[in-house]
Amino acid sequence: MRKPFTFIYLGVLCAAALFALAGVTLAQDVEGEWQLTFSPISKLLDNNDNFSRDDRFLVFDTRETFGGGIGNGTTIMKVSVSTGLENFVYSPWPVILGSQAAPGLGAASYSPVDDVVVFIHGPLVSETAKLGFYSTTNRRGGVARADGSGDVGYLDCRDLASEPTSPGAHRGGSHRHEFTADGSRIGFTYDDALLTQYGRNIGFMVAHEKAPCGVSFYAALLVPVVPPAESKPGDLERAADDSWVGAKGLMRAFIGNVKEADGKVMSSLFVVDVPENVDITTASSGTKTKYPVPPIGTKVRRLTTTPAAGIVRGSLDGTRIAYFASAPDGSRQVFVINAEGSDKHSDPAMRPVQATTFEKGASGGVRWHPSGNSIAVISDGGVAAVCVKPGPLFGKAVWLTTRGAQVPAADALVWSHNGQLLAFNRRVPTYNSAGALVKDSGGNDFRQIFLVRFPDKNGNGIADGLE
Repeated sequence: MRKPFTFIYLGVLCAAALFALAGVTLAQDVEGEWQLTFSPISKLLDNNDNFSRDDRFLVFDTRETFGGGIGNGTTIMKVSVSTGLENFVYSPWPVILGSQAAPGLGAASYSPVDDVVVFIHGPLVSETAKLGFYSTTNRRGGVARADGSGDVGYLDCRDLASEPTSPGAHRGGSHRHEFTADGSRIGFTYDDALLTQYGRNIGFMVAHEKAPCGVSFYAALLVPVVPPAESKPGDLERAADDSWVGAKGLMRAFIGNVKEADGKVMSSLFVVDVPENVDITTASSGTKTKYPVPPIGTKVRRLTTTPAAGIVRGSLDGTRIAYFASAPDGSRQVFVINAEGSDKHSDPAMRPVQATTFEKGASGGVRWHPSGNSIAVISDGGVAAVCVKPGPLFGKAVWLTTRGAQVPAADALVWSHNGQLLAFNRRVPTYNSAGALVKDSGGNDFRQIFLVRFPDKNGNGIADGLE
C-alpha cells in the first residue's frame, strides 16, 4: 500500500508535472538564471553535493513542507535538470510531525561514484520507544538508491548501549555526510549523546571489513575537542562548518572555536591532516565516561589567528581553502589561503589573500569551480563568479544572476560536476493546481530550485567577460 504522505506528494507532483511540461526550457537554451521547480513542496539543497554523478539530477530534502526543521523532513526527492520533473528517492511511513518527530530526513547528497544518495536519518517511528525521537544527537547517515528502488540502509552504526562503545560506532548524531570526490571517504559533523558537555565535532568514515553492527562504514572523530568548562588556552571547544580539501580527502578544513590566552573563544580556520594510509581502527570510540579519540596519524593545524567563519571549502586539487572573514573596511568577504600555509607564515604567498570586494559583502555559499580557477559566492541576494586564478584577473567578479533588495535571496549554492551549471534556492511565490498562492509550514514562500549557466566558452574555468 502506498504511504499516505506519498499520496499527498503525488498530488502536488502531478500539478508540478503539468507546470514543467507546459513551460520547460532546456538548460542549454537558457541565458541567465531560470526557475527549475514549481510544486508546493519545500526543496532544500542545504549547501550539499546535490548533483548526480552525470549531472542529470539534483537531490533535495523537503523539510518545511509539513513542519519546520529536519525532524519534520518526510521525504528525499530528486528533480531532473533538463525537464524539472520531480520524483521520490525515499519516503518512509509512518512519520510523526511536531516537536517530537520521527524519523526526520534532510541534508541529502549524491555519491560522486554511484547512483546513491546519502542523508540524515533519525529513528524510525517503530524505533522511537527504544531510541527516542529525532534530535541532533539521535541521527545517522541514511543511504538509498537514487532511483527509489530498495529500502534504506545506514552508513554508520549508532551504539549507546555498549561499554566501551563498539569500535567504529558512535554514540550520538552524524550530519552533513560528504563524500570525497573519489568516493573513498565520507566526512560528517557530530554531536555526542552520552557526553553532552562536548561541543560539535567532525569525523570521517570509510568502508571497512571491521565496520560494526551490520553497516559498511567504520566511523571515527577527527578533532580532540575539550568541554568549555575544562578548556585551557589553545584547546578547541568545537569543530564544524567543515569540508574536504582535495579529491582524496587528505585534509578536512573546518572552523574551530579555540580558547585564547585571554580566556576568550575565537572561531578560526583549521585543517586536520588525514593521511591516505591512516588506520581508522586506531581511533577510540570512547566509553560512557570517555570521549572518542581520533586515529593515530591525524594532525590538526591552525591556519588563522584571526576570526574566520562560514562553511569553509577546499579546492578539488587540494591546494587552497576559501573561507569568510572581515576585510579591512569591516565587510564580510571571501579569503583564500594555501592549504599548507597560515597567516603567520614567513612566506607571504602562503598567507591569506582577500578574494572578493563586494560592496555589500559576501553573505555565504562559497563553492569552488572544479577547475580551481573560480569560486561562486552569494552577495546582495545574487550569485557571482570570482576569478581566483593567481595573476591579473584574481578577484575580478561577474554577476551570474539578478540581485538586490527587490529579489528573493539566493542560498545553498552547488556546482555541477562538469562546472557548467550552478544550482541554488530562492523563496518565491508558489501556486497550487487551482492557481491559489500557497505557503510552507512556517507561512513563508516555498524554497524552489533555480539554475544558472556558467559562461565559459573556452572551458578554462574563468567566466567570459573577465578575460
